Amino acid sequence: MRWIHRDSVIRCSHDGRVRNRASQEWVTVAGVPVLVADDPKGREIVACPNYGTTVKPCTGTEAVRAGYSDWVRVGGRRIVLSHLSGFTNGSPPGQFTYRVRDPRQRFVGADR
Repeated sequence: MRWIHRDSVIRCSHDGRVRNRASQEWVTVAGVPVLVADDPKGREIVACPNYGTTVKPCTGTEAVRAGYSDWVRVGGRRIVLSHLSGFTNGSPPGQFTYRVRDPRQRFVGADR
């Protein structure tokens, strides 16, 4: 598993893009801030093509279900790893997820 940073590619089930934002700046991988708990939560999703008269596209991320390190922390907050997953706010509720498509770095990894 790789550490996830601000430039990592995270997408919803329909390929909408999560706009990453790092809440800390002092730990980086290749100069890009690492994401920590709760960074992936509450982020905007753009360009989700899942829309129609009775469906709502994914426009935001919900709580993380998996993807935090059990051991590595930055400022007391667990780092985000490449097995990240959580639900989006798209409809129907609790059906669509977001996941890492490309960590965008191959330098730093962790087992958990």
